[in-house]
Amino acid sequence: MSDLFSHTADPSENLLPEDGVLNYFGPVMEKEQSEHYFRLLMDSIDWKNDEAIVFGKRIVTKRKTGWYGNKAYDYTYSGILRKALPWTAELLELKRLAEKLSGDTFNSCLLNLYHSGEEGVSWHSDDEKMLKPHGTVASLSFGAERMFQLKHKQKDLKAAVLLEPGSLLLMKGAIQLNWLHSLPKTKKMKLPRINLTFRTILET
Repeated sequence: MSDLFSHTADPSENLLPEDGVLNYFGPVMEKEQSEHYFRLLMDSIDWKNDEAIVFGKRIVTKRKTGWYGNKAYDYTYSGILRKALPWTAELLELKRLAEKLSGDTFNSCLLNLYHSGEEGVSWHSDDEKMLKPHGTVASLSFGAERMFQLKHKQKDLKAAVLLEPGSLLLMKGAIQLNWLHSLPKTKKMKLPRINLTFRTILET
């Protein structure tokens, strides 16, 4: 597994050895600002329990999500259809920040609220058909630090990044085609985390 913790974050460095691009900026705002956004997001987002269809059964998870965008985009993942809500003021501010730092533009955002380390996400790729092929996904993290893991779909290649509060991570290029990623559960972390993933939905 790649050791990504021995040096200061370099946003121009690709942390994957091949078949995709992963750039970690580290914190992109001061601690106080990060904590401010965490409180705003906790209170202002229309949080809903996440759902999934597993082996034909509807499962409701403790983790909560929010889905926002330029339009009322339909977004289907894990067999569940969601419709985007209009942007809030703070989401627009964070979208502009992600666009400025990434050089990309986004029209939607999926948010996840993990109440503690006992909530996570299993291995998957953000490769739904309604997403722009090879489009950038910009991930902003607030609250607790959590480990983000990746593994190649065909090769014995792995990587991991410790996502700090107020940090930005970019997934670019062919990463969704060739890599899986996850947020593993950990009983050591008792604090909540909010994650924003800015995306580009294809316009029809």
